[in-house]
Amino acid sequence: MARAAEAGDDAGGLTVHASCVAQAGRAVLIRGAAGSGKSGLALRLIALGAELVADDRTRVWRAGDQVMADAPDTIRGRIEARGIGLLRLPAAGPRPLALVVDLDGSATERLPPLRETRIVGAALPLVHGSGHAHFPAAIALYLRYGVLE
Repeated sequence: MARAAEAGDDAGGLTVHASCVAQAGRAVLIRGAAGSGKSGLALRLIALGAELVADDRTRVWRAGDQVMADAPDTIRGRIEARGIGLLRLPAAGPRPLALVVDLDGSATERLPPLRETRIVGAALPLVHGSGHAHFPAAIALYLRYGVLE
């Protein structure tokens, strides 16, 4: 049910191969293999009102009960748009993670079971990627309002 922890997880923090955006002060960590669509999903969420936290590499660490996410300084405010190039956007700065999207998994169930994953020792809700057109909107609404049921 839960995905194995990232290699190197510990309370001291780490840098993960993932993109991250935030909306309403809550962030989603978008992870997956190279070419899986992390930046593409992040761009769609930004177009829906999210802020860029980090693209392709995200620093995560514990701050009390929360897992925080931010961009490494070398890539802050930059996101790749395939076929266009690097875009410069305002950087959101550190934001608490509320959700993890795993693009390597595929959501095939209409109402999938609740899943979680551990990041730097903390449990976070996990959803698998979906090719449905509404997927970015559902993630944006989750960040704004939601609790998965």
